[in-house]
Amino acid sequence: MPQTASVKDYIRTIVDFPHEGILFRDVTTLFADPRGFRMAVDQMLHPYTGQPIDKVVGLEARGFILGGAIAHQLATGFVPIRKKGKLPGTTISQDYRLEYGEAVVEIHDDAIQPGERILMVDDLLATGGTAGAGIKLIERLGGVIVGCAFIIDLPELGGRARLEEMGMDVHALCAFEGA
Repeated sequence: MPQTASVKDYIRTIVDFPHEGILFRDVTTLFADPRGFRMAVDQMLHPYTGQPIDKVVGLEARGFILGGAIAHQLATGFVPIRKKGKLPGTTISQDYRLEYGEAVVEIHDDAIQPGERILMVDDLLATGGTAGAGIKLIERLGGVIVGCAFIIDLPELGGRARLEEMGMDVHALCAFEGA
């Protein structure tokens, strides 16, 4: 990578994965490079510097990788939002629509205390379905979302607009046209 590489330069595109016609934006190449990974974490944190954040919430699954690193940098706790049936304790759940069907995500019912300030993170913002469900879970527990941070935004799929309509501050490090 050149010295002046951006986060976007570390992300590879895989054509026709997982289905024909899809351009899959693969962040594993970003995570594998120490300079790229640090750059992504630092840039995701930057807009929230100086703001009190009590916990970082990561969306399954790549949001766990980012969320753990960001929580470490903030010296705060990390909370996972997982697919239904993956958390061992008592949970609350939220369903959401997928392109072809529905899915459900869950959070432990004691993971966030009322009034805690939350930064929600994930690798990619597409339609905003998973992120929207995560926001609803956090708010049901009384959390106050200070921001939603992503590495990649796919603007033509409308996720950013959907989250902003929910009143969220959305930050993405780069955008890719063509989903």
